[in-house]
Amino acid sequence: MRREPIIMTASMGAADQAWANVLRRAHYPPERNVLDAHVTLFHHLPGAYEAEAVARAKALAAEFAAPDARLSEVMNLGRGVAYRIHSPGLLAIRDMMAEGLHGLLTAQDQGQPRLHITVQNKVEPAAAKALLQQLSAEFLPRPIAITGLALHRYMGGPWEPIGDWRFRGKQRA
Repeated sequence: MRREPIIMTASMGAADQAWANVLRRAHYPPERNVLDAHVTLFHHLPGAYEAEAVARAKALAAEFAAPDARLSEVMNLGRGVAYRIHSPGLLAIRDMMAEGLHGLLTAQDQGQPRLHITVQNKVEPAAAKALLQQLSAEFLPRPIAITGLALHRYMGGPWEPIGDWRFRGKQRA
């Protein structure tokens, strides 16, 4: 039985993933940039419950259609910058996942997240502020494609993929 924590993310469409990866490579400190851009739904699911997490993620992806989502603003993270995602449907799907994992969630994962894509983190506040101003000046809200749910094992740096399941249901969350 694996014990490493499990991270759950929302998968992005190919064009949005490529766009976010370019920004992350351009602005994230290279020595810390060990992951592709991502939208975290859960930071730490217990590794011992991997089979249950996989079954729930598969079931939710099979039941629901891809939720509508929009990039709504550029966010200040203090020592970094992110793009906020507005998606009530994705949050509803995440809530259904959380209900099924009641009693297994960390304090961080019990609250509802601020959905976002981090493109810079762990830099000096002045550098973050400068990038925030630059990206905010050219930002226009727009749709972003959320295509599925993915699970990863946290390995102390890079993540090991467990699986990625595309939304294919007819039901809207």
